[in-house]
Amino acid sequence: MASNANSSQSQANTSGDDARAELTAQLEELLNSLSNKFAGVSSEIFAKMDEMSRRLDNLEAQLNANRDKNSAGN
Repeated sequence: MASNANSSQSQANTSGDDARAELTAQLEELLNSLSNKFAGVSSEIFAKMDEMSRRLDNLEAQLNANRDKNSAGN
């Protein structure tokens, strides 16, 4: 009987280890997925900020050119 009890406990430990390993693998996959999504979103945000900065610089240059044009006309 003791042999059967040890065998059952050994199998329970093995399936517990398998479950832990599977959970760990799934968590690593989830974290990698989230990390990749975060990197993608971050690069999109930086690209949009760069575009916005470029457009603001162009707007500022146009406003200065109009101001200079109006000052020269007066």
